[in-house]
Amino acid sequence: MSRKNTVRNKELSEEVQEKMNESVEEKVEETQHFIRSIFSTKRLSSYLVARNLPFAAFVALLGLLYISNRHLAERTVRDIDRLGRGVKELSWDYKSLSAELMKLTTQTEIAKRADTLGLKERMEPPIKLEVVREEKK
Repeated sequence: MSRKNTVRNKELSEEVQEKMNESVEEKVEETQHFIRSIFSTKRLSSYLVARNLPFAAFVALLGLLYISNRHLAERTVRDIDRLGRGVKELSWDYKSLSAELMKLTTQTEIAKRADTLGLKERMEPPIKLEVVREEKK
């Protein structure tokens, strides 16, 4: 069973409207009083500022440390990225030079380069020479 809200269907009486207006005005006055009390010269006196100056300096120092730490971290990340790209390039150079060296050290490539110097590739196997020493008596 649900009950129907009868207040919305009827117009509010003048008494209820006045009470609501008074409560709203009281809340507005309380808010204004609170804002005035925060920004009053009594609260923001030079004594209060001087008394909280070490805390403000500490907070400023923490802010500076935070900013410098952030810059250091970003610089380190950039350096790591730059070095990583350098390592990749050196790895590519190594792989290309290694492949080129493997190609140049094949038997056919060595034979071609030796032929330009006037050297010929030997077709028969090497001969083993044995030296016989005579014993002296």
